Amino acid sequence: MTPLLDVRDLHVTYRSGSGEVPAVRGVDLSLDPGASLGLAGESGSGKSTAALALLRLLPAGTRTRGRVLLEGEDVLTMRWGRLRAVRWAGAAIVFQGAMHALNPVRRVGDQIAEPLLVHRTVPARRAPARVAELLEQVGLPASRARDHPHQLSGGQRQRVMIAMALACEPRLVVADEATTALDVMIQAQILDLLRRLVAERGIGMLMISHDLGVLADTCDRLAVMYAGRIVEEGPARKVVDEPAHPYAAALGAAFPRVGDPASRLAPRGLPGDPPDPAAPPPGCVFRPRCPVAETMCATIDPPLLPVEPRESGGPPRRAACVHAGPARPTTREGVR
Repeated sequence: MTPLLDVRDLHVTYRSGSGEVPAVRGVDLSLDPGASLGLAGESGSGKSTAALALLRLLPAGTRTRGRVLLEGEDVLTMRWGRLRAVRWAGAAIVFQGAMHALNPVRRVGDQIAEPLLVHRTVPARRAPARVAELLEQVGLPASRARDHPHQLSGGQRQRVMIAMALACEPRLVVADEATTALDVMIQAQILDLLRRLVAERGIGMLMISHDLGVLADTCDRLAVMYAGRIVEEGPARKVVDEPAHPYAAALGAAFPRVGDPASRLAPRGLPGDPPDPAAPPPGCVFRPRCPVAETMCATIDPPLLPVEPRESGGPPRRAACVHAGPARPTTREGVR
């Protein structure tokens, strides 16, 4: 099967007054139609930058190189007219914080209709009917089309953003921290809606979050980013329950687990801060915070290598750590 999204050796570098800042350093991703991929990492790991690069939504002056193939076409080399046609219609993004993404002085129905009219998906006279269909698809009554964003709750605004993303029936939807600001009940409803849309419509979904539990429950596969690189990827549940990289283990252990009083009363965080992207440490960039770092880690920057044999012909599980491998697995608490 040809991947819906195929990212190869993606690099993104910002320009600042003090020089260049590499935010994404050689990321590879692949996503099939009807599949979901989670991208996890703490703030500053580069996950949102990687997502914005997929549709060239980064600030002017940002330098991007590599390949971003969307249904075989390289987004990074598209002419502006073709890129404009691909946005919303080929791939769409659900941004974090719908109150900031929506125009506060326009009715939400008009905002959902805008991509329909720009891409001429439906005639102007049919746009209101299509908006009503989209609102009902995401669990909102059609009458909400007349409301302004401030008249909706946080969960309702997020549903409006999802309706906008689905308006032109894109093949790829990127959900960038789409549920982070919602309470747990609304979050569960939005996640269930996203899972249903992937299953029913056969779209590909790239979901970005810092919460491994959310991604494990929503996505088929999971990639964990640290300092602009992917340090582990594989089946979502295996990455969460049996992490092969110390950072993935620490990220999972930072969240209390239901039914585990010890983790609830004393969650295990990760000391220190992510490295300065403009001056990463030599060797493994996670070494200054790693509880199992060895002398060799100061000079070796391990690539992503298979952790275990691939299952059923699918993509392999990989990790970028000298400790990773079938003989030396890790748990959520660390490396054995």
